Amino acid sequence: MTNPNPGGSSLLAKYLTPEVWEDLKDKETRYGVRLIDVIASGLTYPESSVGVYAGDEESYTLFAPLLDPIIADYHGFDPKGRHTSDLNPAHLHAANPDPEGRYVISTRIRVARNLCCFPLGPALTRRERRIVEAAVTRALAGLEGDLAGDYYPLYQMDAATKERLIREHFLFKEGDRFLEAAGLGRDWPDARGIFHNPARTFLVWVNEEDQLRIISMEPGADLRSVFTRLARALGELERRLTFAYSERLGYLTSCPTNLGTAMRASVHIRLPGLSRDEERLKAIAAGHGLQVRGTHGEHSKSEGAVYDVSNKRRLGITEVAAVDQLASGVTALIAAEKSLAR
Repeated sequence: MTNPNPGGSSLLAKYLTPEVWEDLKDKETRYGVRLIDVIASGLTYPESSVGVYAGDEESYTLFAPLLDPIIADYHGFDPKGRHTSDLNPAHLHAANPDPEGRYVISTRIRVARNLCCFPLGPALTRRERRIVEAAVTRALAGLEGDLAGDYYPLYQMDAATKERLIREHFLFKEGDRFLEAAGLGRDWPDARGIFHNPARTFLVWVNEEDQLRIISMEPGADLRSVFTRLARALGELERRLTFAYSERLGYLTSCPTNLGTAMRASVHIRLPGLSRDEERLKAIAAGHGLQVRGTHGEHSKSEGAVYDVSNKRRLGITEVAAVDQLASGVTALIAAEKSLAR
């Protein structure tokens, strides 16, 4: 097979040179992941922004001639650098950027995690996915206090409940074409589900894009409160589970954009004035290292002038720094919105 570069403007198209293809095309990890598996989503959809998904931990070393340049480009990360993590809430400088609650509807901070010694989502077999689910739900059952809750398997959930939870931004859904092309939709909805506490301020998605998506959220813009809850939950789970981690790349995830902290700190914010000039909105956000998405996240449009604003960079930046960055950017967006109102 000749070099199957998809064309387009994806990072895959940028870095999958004929030389890289020839070097890597016949290599295979111990879990059977090949280069063609890693690039399957980007080949299927040339309009992808990145276009690659790792099938296991070894993918990041075996296919490094392709993945390292993509990682460096996306995160601005030195390939010879080492990731540093900081989940200590005491180190936060972030203040509530919207104490009056006029603009920020809700705050959500989530991290992706995968279990050590298992393939990542694209290469998980049905049996392995079920083992992961069993290990994770057993760990979650041991949580106490405000972190305690219940696990709800998707296969037992009726359609109306699913739709309601998706509409309320609590639950993930199937059908993302980019994830399915990467192999992340296999055996749906087997061994997938959601855990949450009664207040729905702490949630865990099981076997969506990554094996765990651990989420802390609440109405308003109290970033410190949300981050503190997340850090406490992670501490409890790390006593029960061992997560895939690299001294160089941080927490390992199926999509290279989520490496490092594997954290996405975000707000839903209503900006009716700036919604009339989305280029300016995005420019202000980008100036603070943030990205802007639609109301329902990636590949969606804004509804009612509500935007999802989050940190873009995950690798080479600590968790604390990313939350401080979000606070600074949201403060700037609110200031711009107020100036337009005046």
